[in-house]
Amino acid sequence: MTKLNEISDNPGANYKFKRVGRGIGSGKGKTSGRGGKGQTARSGVAINGFEGGQTPLHRRLPKRGFNNIHRLNYQVINVGRLQKAVEAGKIAKGDTVSAESLIGLGILAKMEDGLRLLAKGTITTALTIECAGASDAAVKAIEAAGGKVIVTVKGKVAPTEATAG
Repeated sequence: MTKLNEISDNPGANYKFKRVGRGIGSGKGKTSGRGGKGQTARSGVAINGFEGGQTPLHRRLPKRGFNNIHRLNYQVINVGRLQKAVEAGKIAKGDTVSAESLIGLGILAKMEDGLRLLAKGTITTALTIECAGASDAAVKAIEAAGGKVIVTVKGKVAPTEATAG
């Protein structure tokens, strides 16, 4: 059993730093290991990607692809996740589930451009789900459980509403 007065750091855990600028005999005198004059001899210099005047790697490589600045980022939820929330008692049978209610229940952390419903997992509880989009398999799974899916576009019901008849 170790006693309190016998506790010590692991070997090498405490490293005494090298004092610089203390004469040429120390090996770190005069310029303190920083070389000659110039930008990098000063404090606070970090030249990331600079390759000494040579064109940097990030500029030599070709640009590829396309970034769509108008792309919508949907939060995704699977029907299996909804079933787990029902079993945990967070959602009751027949409830209307929307992105805001899922955030309020702590199932989703944030809302970006809407909620997208996907079909991973199984669901046995009838729920009404309001979302910005849903896969065909997810709509079939919800309808088979006795619920319905309402697809909205930015808060409005879309003209091609995917609901159970």
